Amino acid sequence: MEKEKLHIALIAGGVSGERQVSLNGAKGVESNLDPEKFIVRRYDPSTDLAKLAADAPEIDFAFILLHGLYGEDGTMQGFLDLLGVPYQGSGVLGSAIAMDKNLAKELYRLNDLPVADWIVVSGDDEIDGPALVERFGLPVVIKPVREGSSLGLTLAKTLGELLVGIHKAQELDDEVMVEKYIHGKELTVGVLGNRDVQALPVIEIVPGEGFSFFDYDAKYKAGASEEICPARISEEISGLAKQYATLAHKALRLRGYSRTDMILADSGQLYLLETNTIPGMTPTSLMPQAAAVYGLDFPAFLEKLIALGLED
Repeated sequence: MEKEKLHIALIAGGVSGERQVSLNGAKGVESNLDPEKFIVRRYDPSTDLAKLAADAPEIDFAFILLHGLYGEDGTMQGFLDLLGVPYQGSGVLGSAIAMDKNLAKELYRLNDLPVADWIVVSGDDEIDGPALVERFGLPVVIKPVREGSSLGLTLAKTLGELLVGIHKAQELDDEVMVEKYIHGKELTVGVLGNRDVQALPVIEIVPGEGFSFFDYDAKYKAGASEEICPARISEEISGLAKQYATLAHKALRLRGYSRTDMILADSGQLYLLETNTIPGMTPTSLMPQAAAVYGLDFPAFLEKLIALGLED
């Protein structure tokens, strides 16, 4: 008897600043889901929520490909929970925690994971620029507490740039993180699993000329950055980075998969930056690259995520 195909709701687009990134990723996912195993329907939350709810009884699984607010932050996960539709990745709690960079760093620290010094400035706080420079030095990193893809991020090299950067980030979020800048090698580590978590090979990110850090353009502009997997680091550092990524996944109450970004400082110390619960999902995105080195090509990687989402 022929095995019945799974009906997949591919949810992409949305209303966040990462809408186009989401749509680009959806093309790759849809073209790499085996049509012999899956029937894929596309849904855009900006227009199709009522249709998604109406179709829910016919949907076996949802593949969420939303980045940033209203998709990666637990809102879509809660909607699907109400509809009784399983999905890949983390649930409401883990998604919401990881989206809040301040709360995530608090949990990293509680679990003895190393992070750079930081504070959060709220919209009604008086900003003492000289005091911030005295505490953190220059350059200093400024970013919205709840955004992805480095949207609203500034690497401020002067007091003036610091103040402008805070105001720029406040246009996206009332809460803004001011964080000590750590110079070093940018690394990222993906993990797969629910209770039994396996780290993927470490990736080293080398922003191209003209990019002082891995900002939005460096992430998505073709040829703007070089990604090296496995990273050019010692086995000891690689093992530690994998251990930290696994601990971060568990500390933030995540499931299925995640990708944790880190800096290997010039001193040799690793620092965690943030954890992504729905990483980029084109065949050339960071986590699919690491999965390929691990031995899972893109179609197999997608099927693994679906299997993990269906486990419970």
